[in-house]
Amino acid sequence: MTSTMETARPTGLIAIDREMARQHADALASFDSTRETAQAIAASLKKTGRLLLLGMGGSHAVGRAVEPLYRATGIDAIALPLSEQLGQPLTLDGRTVMITSQSGESAEVVRWFSETGGSPDTFGLTLEGGSFLARTAPSLVGAGGTELAFAATRSLTVSFALHLRVLATLGVDPSAALGALIAPETPSIDPALTALSTVATVVTSGRRLQGLAEALALGLTELSRRPCFSLEGGQLRHGPMEMLDPSIGVVLFKGEDSTASLVTAMAVSAVETGAPVVIFDASGEDPVAGAVTIAFMPASGLAAIFAMLPAAQRLMIAFANARVDNAGTPVRSTKITRSE
Repeated sequence: MTSTMETARPTGLIAIDREMARQHADALASFDSTRETAQAIAASLKKTGRLLLLGMGGSHAVGRAVEPLYRATGIDAIALPLSEQLGQPLTLDGRTVMITSQSGESAEVVRWFSETGGSPDTFGLTLEGGSFLARTAPSLVGAGGTELAFAATRSLTVSFALHLRVLATLGVDPSAALGALIAPETPSIDPALTALSTVATVVTSGRRLQGLAEALALGLTELSRRPCFSLEGGQLRHGPMEMLDPSIGVVLFKGEDSTASLVTAMAVSAVETGAPVVIFDASGEDPVAGAVTIAFMPASGLAAIFAMLPAAQRLMIAFANARVDNAGTPVRSTKITRSE
């Protein structure tokens, strides 16, 4: 008989489960409650036409994911790790700055404001209304308070909803993205989990959805303690495909956009190497032979992100739980990184 000790779910994953269970409701509440600050950010963007997205960890992955969405509205947007901006800064002149920090207390956030003093066009995005960031700059504050679990899940979804509010204020139709939050799709991840069951590590990749791929790679690494990482599709093609073989899993993200055919081509090439290939696919195209497809209704942008993210979260959690006894409990990190 299997003991309770052997079958008990790790406490770290139980904490993540709690965060995920409320992420859609908190995201919708965040979208509804932040009109005023979103209007201020949109006014700044219309004035400057340039956006610098700064963050660390999952917060930077959010910036990477929304970068192309702001560019599609005519905003010259770029996302950088906040640590990189501290060491080799882009000029802030004529830029709207959005600093994302789930806790609002990260060491880099505090140092950035102490060194620059901010600017009238600097805004925050955080889950904690009483944080240093929220006290220091006008901030979009997500509903539900601080995320307590280690790996980012709810915080990603809420952060994307806050960006959706800004994008909607800029004139982007939010209805498809809101629909994905109101009626989430729940495809099975079991075939993908089986395909990845024997791999040593995973590389994730996308084109226009590369930021989402980077968020998944970060979560996989944090939870499974394996060196999972992400490469934009073109970057994966330029040399690193040398690493692919049956021991390396490949997870691709494909939406209904002009880059879908490039993701398809990468999937075909990766399958040929013998690497297990999983595709999160909202393109509406036919599945790629030899790959495991997790299919969604055709979608692009934040609608695709909101559709895919919960399934990707479930996959990273199950992948880690199969490899680590106490998945979700950090052994070398803390939830709020207060040192550089």
